Amino acid sequence: MSKIKIFGLGGLAENGKNSYVVEIDDDIFVFDCGLKYANSNLLGIDYIIPDFSYLVKNKKKIKGIFITHGHSENMGSITDLMKALPNVKIYATKFTKFVLEEYGVNKNIVEIKPHKKLIFDNNISIFPISVSHSIPDALMYVINSKDGAICYTGDFVIDPTMLGAYDMDLGKIAYIGKQGVLCLMCESSFSEKKGHTSPNHRLEEYFKDIIKHNEKRIIFSILPYHLYTINDIFNAARNTHRKIIIMGKKLQNVVNFSIKEKYLDVENGIIGDLSNINDDNAILLVSDERANPYANISKILHGYDKYIDLKNSDTIVFAEPRYDSNEKTLVKLENELAKFGCNIINLPSDHVILHHPSSEDLMLMIKLMQPKYYMPVKGEYRYMVNNANLANRLGIPASNIVLKQNGEIVLFENGNLVNNNAKIKVNDVLIDGLSNEDVGELVIKDREMLSENGIVLISATISKKDKVMLVGPEVTTRGFIYVKDSKDLILEIKNICEDIINHNITPNFVDYNKIKVEIREKLSNYLYEETECKPMIIAVVQEV
Repeated sequence: MSKIKIFGLGGLAENGKNSYVVEIDDDIFVFDCGLKYANSNLLGIDYIIPDFSYLVKNKKKIKGIFITHGHSENMGSITDLMKALPNVKIYATKFTKFVLEEYGVNKNIVEIKPHKKLIFDNNISIFPISVSHSIPDALMYVINSKDGAICYTGDFVIDPTMLGAYDMDLGKIAYIGKQGVLCLMCESSFSEKKGHTSPNHRLEEYFKDIIKHNEKRIIFSILPYHLYTINDIFNAARNTHRKIIIMGKKLQNVVNFSIKEKYLDVENGIIGDLSNINDDNAILLVSDERANPYANISKILHGYDKYIDLKNSDTIVFAEPRYDSNEKTLVKLENELAKFGCNIINLPSDHVILHHPSSEDLMLMIKLMQPKYYMPVKGEYRYMVNNANLANRLGIPASNIVLKQNGEIVLFENGNLVNNNAKIKVNDVLIDGLSNEDVGELVIKDREMLSENGIVLISATISKKDKVMLVGPEVTTRGFIYVKDSKDLILEIKNICEDIINHNITPNFVDYNKIKVEIREKLSNYLYEETECKPMIIAVVQEV
C-alpha cells in the first residue's frame, strides 16, 4: 500500500498562485504552476509566485508538471520554475501548449489529449478528463494509485451547451466515481454563490443587444485568453455587416491560432483591418492584462494609442472580470470616460465572465465523484470553508473533510487519513521585473517607508591622513521636506551629524560603522520629534 502526501505550494486560502503537489511514495506529481498579481500595497512588485524550494530539493522525484488550462493563475509561473528546473516535463493540451509558448516556454512540453491515459512507474497512471471553462482544452486530472484515485478538478463550470473544445465529459467523471475516489480536490472560488453558474455566463444574447442598440463604434475590453467570451462577441456580431478589428499582437495571435485550429467559428469577412478602425460601425477588440488592468483603454483615453483616436460617440464595453483589487482603477477610468462623453457599459451583476462552479455545481461534482475524503482548494479561506460545508451537507463526515493552508501536509497511509501536523516551509516569492529572485519583505518595507516619509541622505568626507572632516556633512532630502522652507531644520541636522562624526574621530582611528549607526538613531529620534515623520536615513561617510 502507498503513502500519499498532498499539499499546496500556493492556491490555498488565496486567489491565484495555484500549485498543488501529490506525492505517492517516491514520485512527485505537480498540478498547476500559477501566479497571482500584486496589489497596490506591494510597491513595485509585478507578481507573486509559489516557493519552489521543496521541488528543487526533490527534483529527482518529479514526474512532471500537469497544467489544467492556460490562465496565468494556473500556469503563469512555469517560466520561473524552469529557471530552477530546466529539465522538468510539462504536460498540457494543444491550446494550453500554445499559451505556454506565448509565455516563452518552448521546450519540455508534452502535448496530451483528454481521455488518453498517461502511465508512470509503480502502477501509477494519470487520466485527464475534459471540463468546461472559459478557455478551450481545460482539464481535470485523475491520479490512479493502489489506494484509489486522487482527483483534482481544476477550474470548471457545468453547462451541457458548451461543446467541442469546451465540452465536459460528465459520463467519465461519473465512471471514475463508481471506481472509487480516495480524495477529491475541488475548487472553491464561487462556493458562496447560490444555484448554478450556468446560464449566467452565456453572454452572446447580451452582446447582441449591445450591438443592436449602439449603432456607432463599440470598443470591447477583454482578457486575451478568455476565448469563450471572444467567441460570444463574434457570434453576436454575425449578420450585422460590422467589421471586428483585433487590436494588439497578442490578441491577434490568439484569434489567428484559434481560427486555424477551429477553436473559433468566425463568419467569413467579419474580421477587418486597420483601415476599418475609424468606421462608424466598427467593433474593436482591445485586450488587457491582469498585471496592468485597463491599461489599454486608459492609453486610448489619454491619446497615447498609436492607432485609435477616441470619439465621444464611442461605446466602451468592459467584457472582463471585475476584481476587488482593481475597483478603484476602474471607477476612476469610468469617470474620465464619462467626462469625455463616451457611453460606458459594464456587465450586470447577474452575468459572469469567470467560469467557476457555484454551490449546486459543486454539489453535483461531489455526488458524481463520491469521494471518501474531500479537500477544498483554490480560493480564500472562507470560500474553502463554505465548500467544505457543502460536502458535509451531502453526507461526507466532517472528519473526512480536509481544510489546509499552503505547506500543510495531508497524509494518507494504506488508504486512510493520518492525523498529523507536518508541514513544509512555503513563502510568497515576490517578483519585480525580469529578476527571478525573491524581492523579500524587507525591501517592501523600505519602499513603503520611502513612499510615505521620503529619504534623508547624509554625506561627509574625512581625511585619511589627518583624520579631520574635509567636506560636509551635506544634507540631501527627497520626499521629506522642502529644503528652502526648512533651513533651520537642515542646519540642526548638520549640527547633529557633525557632532557625531567628530566624536567618533581619534588621531589613529575612525569608527565609520558607529558613525552611521549613531546618525541613523539620533537623527531618526530628532526628526520624529520635530515632524512626526520617519524618513529613511542613509549615511555615506568616506575617506580620501
